[in-house]
Amino acid sequence: MPYVADDHTKKYDPEALRQRIPGWGVDSDPADRPSHPRESVEPESTGAHWTFPPRQEPVGKRERSVEHTTMPPVFGTAQPLHGVSGAIRRFAYDRYSEGQTAHWLLLVVGDRVDAISSHVKSLASRRPDDPITESGVLSEAGHHPLSSRFGQNRADVRHTWLDPIIVAGPWVLAGIVAVRTVAKIVKR
Repeated sequence: MPYVADDHTKKYDPEALRQRIPGWGVDSDPADRPSHPRESVEPESTGAHWTFPPRQEPVGKRERSVEHTTMPPVFGTAQPLHGVSGAIRRFAYDRYSEGQTAHWLLLVVGDRVDAISSHVKSLASRRPDDPITESGVLSEAGHHPLSSRFGQNRADVRHTWLDPIIVAGPWVLAGIVAVRTVAKIVKR
């Protein structure tokens, strides 16, 4: 079990492992080990002054993978889940194992929902997001945009044409939806 001061590593029979796994134990001889001069062979103490660390008290419901029966002794509480994105993330933790793709895809979807809701909130505030200056597009012109891209073996040159679509596309789409919505409201 993790989080304990005792040695919790499993003990195996080296000869059985050598017979079962080809190449197992090739670095058993200290002379063959690259870290040998610095390596200490004496069993070192972990330095822990406890058998199990004191647990942090959870405030409210915390996300926990279905693989684990308990929460780790210490966990973050700075950004509690909220709104629709929080419900998506809670569903991912409650329903799927960390080894399943659905778990991670739901977390990504929750992140995207959170980003979209943040953009919508910023549009309703006195200081909305500014995609033009915040993306660095305006600073590109003064810093050798062509010579820094071509002839330098940069990997991002292949998808450069996609950058304006990815950066400006959602904003243009949101503008079109807003204009059409206002036009429908005005028609009525």
